Amino acid sequence: MAPKAYVAPVVNSTAVFKDDIFKGKVLFCTGGGSGICKCVTEAVMRHGADATIVGRKLDRLSASAAELCKVTGRQCLVAQADVRSPEQLKSAVAKTIEKFGRIDFVICGAAGNFLAPVSGLSERGFKTIIDIDTLGTYNTIKATLAHVRASKGSYIHISATLHYRGTPYQAHLSAAKAAIDATSAVLAVEEGPHGVRSNVIAPGPIGGTEGIGRVSPKGQSYADTVPLGRMGEKLDIANAAVFLFSSAASWITGQVLPVDGGSEHLREFLLPYPHAVLDPEAVKDLIKPKL
Repeated sequence: MAPKAYVAPVVNSTAVFKDDIFKGKVLFCTGGGSGICKCVTEAVMRHGADATIVGRKLDRLSASAAELCKVTGRQCLVAQADVRSPEQLKSAVAKTIEKFGRIDFVICGAAGNFLAPVSGLSERGFKTIIDIDTLGTYNTIKATLAHVRASKGSYIHISATLHYRGTPYQAHLSAAKAAIDATSAVLAVEEGPHGVRSNVIAPGPIGGTEGIGRVSPKGQSYADTVPLGRMGEKLDIANAAVFLFSSAASWITGQVLPVDGGSEHLREFLLPYPHAVLDPEAVKDLIKPKL
């Protein structure tokens, strides 16, 4: 009988960190109404921070904010804004300063994605992802930078690992995330003398997220190709974020931290290769119509 592979335990909380390490701090999070960024926001709030969550869908933001306040006992402000609009982001920042008086931490997490080969990806579709992910990150930095400088604060950009290799059907996302990684590195160098840190978290396959649902074939799981034996959890990303925002990471900046259970070392494209690129019709159920 073959020996059983180790399976990493599932993380249930960020309780390994002190409860009040972020007391008096304020988080500004784009994409905070759902998914990974909502989980990270909750974790930061559980450790003492108040927060502003930013997104386009007011009903989802409002429901998420009410939930976050209830479970953390902290304040969570809703700011409806499209990250593609600098003016809307500036308004969201102004609301945050009016409410809390400061911004210490920023998560640039607004994102979009879908599967499409270059041959079937419209110029508009490519531009949409660049606008949301890359320009949205830049717009968020510009809107918040003066306040993060004032607080000697920190940025975390939510990226990906797909651009580390040539991943079919992901030219748009790969280009957008590679640009985010590069932007964070420059931000770290330019703003380090002002006391500002900037790092990237690159999630691997995280179960139960919209992102993994969009790029995974039905009935297939990444778990079998993860050295640590399981899919990631949103709380795995939250733990990494709490650490990077904490004083324990005060000498860490300009870095990209893959949080992937080691999967990037073994990653294969889940759709059959080269069949998927030679015959896109074979995987059309996973491909979003052209934008």
